[in-house]
Amino acid sequence: MSTHKALIIDDDAELCKLLQNCLSAAGIYTDVAHSASKGLSLFQNDYYNVAILDVMLPDINGFSLLEEMRKNSNIPILMLTAKGDETDKVKGLQLGADDYLTKPFGIREFLARIDSLIRRNTILNTQSTDADKSKLTLPNISINAADRTVYVEGEFVKLTAKEFDLLYFLAVNKGRIFTKSQLYNQVWHDEYAFDDNNIMSFISKLRKKIENPFNGLQFIETVRGVGYRFNPHG
Repeated sequence: MSTHKALIIDDDAELCKLLQNCLSAAGIYTDVAHSASKGLSLFQNDYYNVAILDVMLPDINGFSLLEEMRKNSNIPILMLTAKGDETDKVKGLQLGADDYLTKPFGIREFLARIDSLIRRNTILNTQSTDADKSKLTLPNISINAADRTVYVEGEFVKLTAKEFDLLYFLAVNKGRIFTKSQLYNQVWHDEYAFDDNNIMSFISKLRKKIENPFNGLQFIETVRGVGYRFNPHG
């Protein structure tokens, strides 16, 4: 991960220094901001492979900043919070966060999650550019792994990095049924942090973006008591 760059936005200077040192030891260069305004300025004027965002910031809250960041970018975002409230966790995921850690957390777990987010995003960004392999063109949806774009009935649909990863994995394995745990292992590439609500939140958010109740499209089917599968016909 020697060529990667992370942005940390957190008002806890001591924690930022610790995370910065740990990421540096892992070969990841970091920029640090202690306010939302500074973080957004850095974010808009540089390129990052991953962002680490605290919910509690001195100027605006992390959720508002997350929404602003998601307007123009789908890079992986890991949210940090001192709260253990399940509502906060779900809200962050629904607004576009890719993963979530509640303070205090272990450095090994933090680094593992950052590695997973960067690795998965990098793998899908460097998919073969051969059109037959990188682009899935189905009756009502087109998914291009080369530029990570999705079009439903000809209309562009903006997805976060993890939403794209989840959709792409299901689509390339169309028709196969996957349990929530299997999806987590395949898309997030780990087992230790499996969270039922995490998967359900991502599936729900993804469905709202790619499925239209007025035309009856249903790309992601729920197989009751088992899991999910992709329906190539929508």
